[in-house]
Amino acid sequence: MPSSIALLTQSKQIESLLVQRNLRGMKTVQLALKEGYYLRAAQQLIGANGCILIGTGFPVAGTFETDGPVGAIALYNCLKTLGKKPLIVCGEPLYSALKNDYDCYAIPLKDIDNAPSYTQKALSELQPQLIISIERPGLSEKNGYYNMRGEDISENCATFDYFMTLANCPTIAIGDGGNEIGMGNVFAAISQLDIVPSTTKCDELLIADVSNWAAYGLIALLSIWHKQNLLADVKPKNILTYLSNLGSVDGLTRKNELTEDGLCFSCGEDIICQLEKICGLLESTLCT
Repeated sequence: MPSSIALLTQSKQIESLLVQRNLRGMKTVQLALKEGYYLRAAQQLIGANGCILIGTGFPVAGTFETDGPVGAIALYNCLKTLGKKPLIVCGEPLYSALKNDYDCYAIPLKDIDNAPSYTQKALSELQPQLIISIERPGLSEKNGYYNMRGEDISENCATFDYFMTLANCPTIAIGDGGNEIGMGNVFAAISQLDIVPSTTKCDELLIADVSNWAAYGLIALLSIWHKQNLLADVKPKNILTYLSNLGSVDGLTRKNELTEDGLCFSCGEDIICQLEKICGLLESTLCT
C-alpha cells in the first residue's frame, strides 16, 4: 500500500485531471475545496460495510440524462465486486428503468414538502453507513430545482437532499455545474457562475467536468487499496448503450445518443486510461 503522502499526491493528480476541461467552471470552484477530497471520499467508501445509498438521476426532456446514472452504475458494480451493499436511490422514470437489474429504492416526484418525513422513514428502514449523491438536482434558495438553463424542473424532480442533511452517517456528493446536491459547500464560489445554485450541503464534495468521471476517480483510488484494477471492468460505451436502450438522453443535447454532457463516450474512456496511469493500473483493454 502506498504511503499516505503518495496517496494524497495521487488524489491531487486526480482532482486536477477531472477539472482540466473546465467545461462549467469547476476548475475555478476547485479553489474553494481543501485538496485531497477524492482520497477522503474513497476512505469513507472503504470503511463502509453496511448499506451504501447512491442517489442519482437528473430529469431532462421527460426522461433522465446520461450523466449521473453511468457513474452510479459503475460505482455500484465496483462496490458489489468488493462485497459491499450498494443501493441506488432514484425517482421515476429512472427507478423503473433500473429496478430489474439493480437493487433500487424509489423516492416520489414533486413532493418537496413531504420530503423530510419520507426521508426519515427511509433512513430508519435502510440504516445506511454512507450516502453518495451523483448528479442529483439540489434545492436552491427558492426551494426548487433548476437545470443548467435556469428552467424550473421541480415538477419532475424527486427530493434526495434530505438524505444528505438528515443522515447520521457520512455523506458524499458529486457535481459538475453548481446546481447539484453538495454545491452548498461552495455556495460563494458557484454564485459567480451562470446557474441557479444549489444550497444543499454534504460532508465531502467532489467536482468534475462530468459527474460520471468523479465515480471513476473514486474507483481508481479503491483499486489501489484492493490491489486490483477495478477500472478494467468499467466500460462507458456499454453502460451508455444500456441506458440509451432504456430511454436516456444527453443532458446538453437532449438527444438519445451515446454521449454525456455533449461528449462522446470515448472521452470517458480516455479519462479512465489517464486515471490508470496516475494510479499505476495497467490492465484495462481501453488503453491498448
